Amino acid sequence: MKRLDLIYINGPDIEALALNNDEILDAVESALHAQGQGQTVIEPRVHLVPESSDKGHFNVLRGVIHPLGVAGVKVVGDFVDNYKRDLPSELAVLTLFSPDTGAPLAIIDASAITDMRTGAVTAIGAKYLANDTSRTLGHIGARGTAYWNVRLLNHLFDLTEIRVHSKRPESRNAFAEKLRNDLNREIIVTDNWRDCVTDADIIVEASRLPEPFPHLKTEWVKPGSLIVPYGTMSAVEFSLTDIMDKIIVDDWGQCAPGKPFGSLRRHVDEGKVTQQSIHAELGQIVSGEKNGRESTAETNLLWHRGLSTTDIALGHAILKKAESLGIGQTLRYR
Repeated sequence: MKRLDLIYINGPDIEALALNNDEILDAVESALHAQGQGQTVIEPRVHLVPESSDKGHFNVLRGVIHPLGVAGVKVVGDFVDNYKRDLPSELAVLTLFSPDTGAPLAIIDASAITDMRTGAVTAIGAKYLANDTSRTLGHIGARGTAYWNVRLLNHLFDLTEIRVHSKRPESRNAFAEKLRNDLNREIIVTDNWRDCVTDADIIVEASRLPEPFPHLKTEWVKPGSLIVPYGTMSAVEFSLTDIMDKIIVDDWGQCAPGKPFGSLRRHVDEGKVTQQSIHAELGQIVSGEKNGRESTAETNLLWHRGLSTTDIALGHAILKKAESLGIGQTLRYR
């Protein structure tokens, strides 16, 4: 029987590969483009809750990207109190497979992948849905994905003002300091939601609430802006969708009624946001099947729950770069 090997890429390997902004964005945009052309399989995520959702849970994401010839499964733990144990809140493993034979290709530490691909979807969404003249960013939340939201948005837009807020002062101050050092930009730290988001051109809400609560008020959202709310528990007012010209999701299958969690969960479950009322999935816009922003006056909303295919595409890019640089360990499978 033919010997089968796979590549193991650990956390230090990911750091050594040092994907740059454009490598990350290109990989994720390729996955969205393939989705828009119907060349992917995306299974809605499933959840494993060991005890209670307010303490933490696992997300299991599965998908196939046919143009890349790769399938994948990612398991990511999301445990909000991990900072008390000096651990990231999100720890993940991605496995890549051949969609033709089922043979495993790679096992990859996907903790950084989760952060990078989330930030990339936020930034690519803004590329198509925000005004080109956007200069002010208001960012709620300081978890791992937050860094890549800000870094990649700053890469695509000529931002002149970046405001950040999170519940814990030590968290928001450390987040701002890292951004200052890495982006060489001044960062405004706010101690409340209103000062962070009012009149911002782009608003990103990545909070970590134990239960839904409408911290982000609809009246604070400036006409013509883009809002990207993706906290696990909703932090927005029920009226927020009333002022939107376009509502875009990453994948309706993951947003449909009956699914747990998500910023617009109540909106969907009560029929305020439906498959018919959304403008498009993001992949349809990236692939040119649907229009993105069509006027400077539009106020738009992107709700992304997290796509398995973006994990897989970024994992595939990491695997190919690792192979070219001789990074990673070859493990015998059988």
